[in-house]
Amino acid sequence: MLRTGGITSSRCSLRTAEDFDRLAGDGVLGAVRYTTGAGPVGWEHGCPVLPLHMVRPGGPEVVEVWAASGPVRTGEHRGLHYAHDGEVLFAAGHIGPSAGCGEAAREAYLAAFELVDRLGYPHLFRMWNALEGITDRDGRGTEVYAEFCVGRARAFEESPRPMPAATGIGALGGGASFYFVAHRAGRVVHLENPLQVPAHEYPRRYGPRSPSFARATWLEGVLHVSGTASILDDATVCPGDVVRQCQVTLANLAALVGRDNLARHGLPGGWVLRDLRQVKVYVKRPEDVPTVTRLCREEFSRRAEFAVFAVDVCRPDLLVEIEGIAS
Repeated sequence: MLRTGGITSSRCSLRTAEDFDRLAGDGVLGAVRYTTGAGPVGWEHGCPVLPLHMVRPGGPEVVEVWAASGPVRTGEHRGLHYAHDGEVLFAAGHIGPSAGCGEAAREAYLAAFELVDRLGYPHLFRMWNALEGITDRDGRGTEVYAEFCVGRARAFEESPRPMPAATGIGALGGGASFYFVAHRAGRVVHLENPLQVPAHEYPRRYGPRSPSFARATWLEGVLHVSGTASILDDATVCPGDVVRQCQVTLANLAALVGRDNLARHGLPGGWVLRDLRQVKVYVKRPEDVPTVTRLCREEFSRRAEFAVFAVDVCRPDLLVEIEGIAS
């Protein structure tokens, strides 16, 4: 499901495949195709495009388009395809098979850090990770997401920098892929949620290494909200109950983007859920999509860009995850 509306962020928008093909080459920095098949990151109309297998047969393809604000330069670096315009860098890459992906994730992240340092875009402000079989276990009994978190954490240790907002979500195929955006200058603040333990401080019962991300990142008046789920402190709330999990997730989002939480981080202003200009929703069970969509429509603006994907979430007992952009 995809709804596009009159509200978009200054940089990112959700489009139909037809819209993207009309726009491509006209001020596009990079794009991500949420589609019915997997493939390597490549070039389309001169810009990097990452296909992610997150749409089931018969569903509409959704394209996340990042706009350029000036002349674009492109290139490749250690498997990454990238484009930058002097202000923002967009890059994407394929990590490899999901099972046992820890070392490949470490190498991919180190390549990303090397790229942002080399090109002079030090402020990573948003990252996404799509993992086929995210809660499956490999031959050693290690969960895919836990193995990925080990590699990502090691990369942050070897090349220290602030952890940005991020999403780690399931994919229907294609192994493990990631993409990110970084900014050259400007004030960047990484936020936590008062209702949740910071993800990078989770206890070891959730995996050998904690997830390396902030709950949101504020950049020059735009708030990029990480994938958020039905977690209070560090525990899953209401396992098995999709309605309550969606309600808890929405309450977590409201606390995260609200005025009080921004003030805690020394930031002005604040938002309510209806201020989110773009929303992506991930639902574990396809049969729950209508219920979650209805609950979300009651809270988010009808003018917001809105997309729903039926894919696994990062814990087996989580049924819903929601991310967004407020501007």
